[in-house]
Amino acid sequence: MNKIMPLKTSAAAPECRSSREARWWTLGVLSLLMGFASISTDIYLPAMPAMGQALLASPGAVEWTVSGYLVGFSLGQLFWGPVSDRYGRRMPVATGIMIFIIGSVLCACAGSIGSLIVWRVVQALGASAGVVLSRAMVRDLYEGHHAVRMLSTLITVMAIAPLLGPIVGAQILSIGGWRAVFGVLAVVGIATLAAIFTLPETLPSTRRHHEPLSRAFLRYGELLTTPRLLAYTGAGAFFYGGMFAYVAGTPFAYISFYHVPPRYYGLLFGAGILGIMATNMLNARLAHRIGSDRMLRFGTFQAAAAGILVALAAWGGYGGLWGLVVPLFIFASATGFIVANSISGALNVSPERSGSVSAFVGAAQYGSGILGSGLIGVFADGTPWPMGWVVALTGVGSFLCALALLLHYGGSRGQKD
Repeated sequence: MNKIMPLKTSAAAPECRSSREARWWTLGVLSLLMGFASISTDIYLPAMPAMGQALLASPGAVEWTVSGYLVGFSLGQLFWGPVSDRYGRRMPVATGIMIFIIGSVLCACAGSIGSLIVWRVVQALGASAGVVLSRAMVRDLYEGHHAVRMLSTLITVMAIAPLLGPIVGAQILSIGGWRAVFGVLAVVGIATLAAIFTLPETLPSTRRHHEPLSRAFLRYGELLTTPRLLAYTGAGAFFYGGMFAYVAGTPFAYISFYHVPPRYYGLLFGAGILGIMATNMLNARLAHRIGSDRMLRFGTFQAAAAGILVALAAWGGYGGLWGLVVPLFIFASATGFIVANSISGALNVSPERSGSVSAFVGAAQYGSGILGSGLIGVFADGTPWPMGWVVALTGVGSFLCALALLLHYGGSRGQKD
């Protein structure tokens, strides 16, 4: 199997330069594919009030455009994984992006909130192909700590989307209205589709699975009986539940409960994004020295400890606003040590089915994210406490999954990497 590895000599300078340029181009395209989830959501957030006014919909109904997207995104990953293991990566991801383009155009043309929700689901089904297959392509091209480094780099680049998305979306809204936001997403999809065909097919025919797709889908049941895979998946999925609770809960906790002016909320939220980017870069440098399993355990311990502090601050009001902001920043920053290492670990359990495993991991992450954000709404009581206990519970759950890897498997990957 050919693996893309770092260049170790300086001979043949033109070839080296060409190889470096190819790697950077691959990095850029894969980053764009992984960022589709954030791009498709964050860029249209500033337009939500205008959408509600134009379509005569309540704020709650407009929120369903986000929930519908997450549901479609989670389920879509389960479809694209087995398809890519059978037919390769490039054509399925191209098909998904075409569906995304169609969904974006139909969103721009929606005449009611109901139709907009439906087309958002279609949009998500297409976008999910880019995210799940970009992870599989990384596993096709890289292995060991190189895969962890690549995933960390991709996630770092992807973290820029939540910072820039709302800013770009607000500018598009002011110039062309809310429908123009979806028009821009369609253009982004078209550009991505063109870029995909500049990448090589990363899964050769000799490594594809030729069993019927019906049997391939049934093999998700086999993944549920693989304890090591479940441990890696659980470490990331529990943490995702806490992160979505953090996203859903902080606007109310900061703005409504602690009376932070809305214009400053973005600064507090953006600090967490910067923390995520910093830890991802640190993980990319240290995973090959310390071991990805050890980095995963450190990150989940960080998340568990910070989550408990968040719960205590939310319950007793200790430290006021900053008593909540600081541990939430620490919790969010653990992303850099948890996500890439848990995904890489899961993919290494069954590399011959990396498409299906990537889909399984992604569906579990976004499924737990839906659950985490949903619990905030169900148990809302006018205080930050619901967010606090959900964040604490998910942080501890993530740590226990990482600890299970050490107790039952000895953290061997940490030694070998």
